[in-house]
Amino acid sequence: MPNAKVLSEKQAIVAELTEKIQKATSGVIVDYKGITVEEDTALRKECRESNVDYAVVKNTLLRFAFNNTGLNELDGLLNGTTSLALSEDAVAPARVMADYAKKLDGKFEIKGGFMDGKPVDLATIQSLASIPALPVLQAQFLGTMLAPITGLAVVLKQIAEKNGEAAPAAEEAAPAPAAE
Repeated sequence: MPNAKVLSEKQAIVAELTEKIQKATSGVIVDYKGITVEEDTALRKECRESNVDYAVVKNTLLRFAFNNTGLNELDGLLNGTTSLALSEDAVAPARVMADYAKKLDGKFEIKGGFMDGKPVDLATIQSLASIPALPVLQAQFLGTMLAPITGLAVVLKQIAEKNGEAAPAAEEAAPAPAAE
């Protein structure tokens, strides 16, 4: 039986994990077996840039944390080497882990995850990973909004050039006010 100090340290870790899981919008459980230190360092850097909390976690401690948060269904995934990626952004952990799994084919495998306090399957994680980042979505939206205006400007310029005259500047188009 573990001594009281070790037991209290483990209880503190479980409490901290439970709190992180409850605050997170989504999380991804990963088998990281076989990656090198350099690959792990690159992954952690990418996670920091995407505001994803990534940590290697003991299966038993994670099992207790999942049981505390009502994610008991994920207990079956907790075997072998396990790491956990959490974020308040619903898409970020799935995108970062899926990208990394593609880079390290076979060494890095997504086991499963959760979203909004409910377990999700691997297909859901893959579909979340395919959603572009928020800045990319915003740029696409703005591009879509500007497309009709840009098209109109191009057509008007071509009409003006076709008639043999350059497009008039704003000052030239406005008549001068009459002097009294």
